[in-house]
Amino acid sequence: MSYVAPVKDMLFNIEHLANIEQIAQIPGFEDAGLDTAQAVLEEAAKFTEGVLAPLNWEGDKNPSSLKDGVVTATPGFKEAFRQFTEGGWQGLQHPTDFGGQGLPKTIGAACGEMVNSANMSFALCPLLSDGAIEALLTAGSDELKATYLENLVSGKWTGTMNLTEPQAGSDLALVRSRAEPQPDGTYKVFGTKIFITWGEHDMAENIVHLVLARVAGAPEGVKGISLFVVPKFMVNKDGSLGARNDVHCVSIEHKMGIKASPTAVLQYGDHGGAIGYLVGQENRGLEYMFIMMNAARYGVGVQGIAIAERAYQKAATFSRERVQSRPVDGSTPGSAPIIHHPDVRRMLMTMRAYTEGCRALASVAASAYDAAHHHPDADTRQQNQSFYEFMVPLVKGYSTEMSLEVTSLGVQVHGGMGFIEETGAAQYYRDAKILTIYEGTTAIQANDLVGRKTARDGGQTAKGIAGQVEKTETELLASGSVHALAVAKRLKAARLAFIDVVEFVAGNTKASPNAVFAGSVPYLMLAGNLMAGWQLARALLVAEKQVAAGADVPFMQAKITTARFYADHILSKAGGLRDSIVEGADSVTALPLEAF
Repeated sequence: MSYVAPVKDMLFNIEHLANIEQIAQIPGFEDAGLDTAQAVLEEAAKFTEGVLAPLNWEGDKNPSSLKDGVVTATPGFKEAFRQFTEGGWQGLQHPTDFGGQGLPKTIGAACGEMVNSANMSFALCPLLSDGAIEALLTAGSDELKATYLENLVSGKWTGTMNLTEPQAGSDLALVRSRAEPQPDGTYKVFGTKIFITWGEHDMAENIVHLVLARVAGAPEGVKGISLFVVPKFMVNKDGSLGARNDVHCVSIEHKMGIKASPTAVLQYGDHGGAIGYLVGQENRGLEYMFIMMNAARYGVGVQGIAIAERAYQKAATFSRERVQSRPVDGSTPGSAPIIHHPDVRRMLMTMRAYTEGCRALASVAASAYDAAHHHPDADTRQQNQSFYEFMVPLVKGYSTEMSLEVTSLGVQVHGGMGFIEETGAAQYYRDAKILTIYEGTTAIQANDLVGRKTARDGGQTAKGIAGQVEKTETELLASGSVHALAVAKRLKAARLAFIDVVEFVAGNTKASPNAVFAGSVPYLMLAGNLMAGWQLARALLVAEKQVAAGADVPFMQAKITTARFYADHILSKAGGLRDSIVEGADSVTALPLEAF
């Protein structure tokens, strides 16, 4: 089988690191304990392994196509999407009030990883719908909710996010699309939007576009942007579909990866104006869109983990089958499978440790999200919200950057065959590259980490989390095992490096912004590295106890080994990153502009 869902590892995280039984004590989640998680994940595994994974390579070879304004998805995708929606997968984490299953993100995120591992191009469609649903739940009127949410939650309709324009990528102050108020309370929307994921397709009856545009007389810059619902087909009072709205796909992009996902250029208002409905209040569009973006940023981080897992599985399988060269230790007399070679083992362990570390981090972040949104105690909600908000740029930035390294190693393990498309290793590498770019580049995640998450509160949240890391160090020292002591040493060094950087960022953002932002991405990478390493250290402590109790010993021993490897080979990079940030800022901007 081309993909085997890592259900056991996911359940380990959900049970021991994300503490699902605590989530199950929150009102509304009473039935969402470990048994439910296991049942849901096993069903998700069947669907993703059996239906979605076989379509992945087909989507790369035979991508979505555009003819006469109609986009046709890769053969097999429409049927797979029908099965996806009939299985209730779109509504997994959404409220029961609108037909969802109301499960916590702690379970939903693991299922999302499987869908993305199996077929990332396919997974982008429900990912964007999730964002649209979340925005409407938060800011939509009762009328908008009644009109759109049930069909979006069921997957009968899909959603999109329309921010980018030819002149306005990450700088949304430059958005020019305009919305003209009409006497009936609607708006007419005009403009061009680019890079719209699944902006046009044939898998659903209707597509609900959430569009940023300016109302005449609005303030300049980001403060004058409003958010509108613009459906592909108008929705009649009885819920049936009416006339085609004035929004049309004029082209789809030819891309390096995720080829089966149509990336559309949408034209609004060429035939008199696309009818749109205001979400919330005028000029608060960016605030509402950020709800979608934060949901999507976490989701993209999970995509990084997903594609890394797929690349690791393929590389591990290949390394057991490919016979090449005699082992350096003479353990076999002739040529042997390449998994016998120490450097191949190093590459595989790097892939494995990165993937498991980031998965554990994402699982813990999901649990914090659930507590932040649903816990009855206000203080608990606030603490978890602060933790989750700090983690989002790390889950997005670190997990996607690591996915590039992991998928690149996946090609390397295959050697020359990795450079040949037939093996499939190259597709994962190509698909991964977009992850560090869309929903905010790594630099934008780093800017968020510096400005909103660190400098704004003088580094207090960051130092509070570092305090939690220190408690884990104490537990490792108390364990006293060889592996626990080794991990404790690396974890402490990384934590101290992190605190140095936090103090540098908090103390210099206003006075020396260029110096701080020159090291913003290295800071994100250091923080992500530490947080993933911390979760693997926690995993090691659990695994040691499980081994002592004789429970699933091979799996638990592998967990201990992986945590040790991460500490020795990845966490150990923290000191160098610290030095480059705190002591290396001047050389980043020293060269005069004309010298480039």
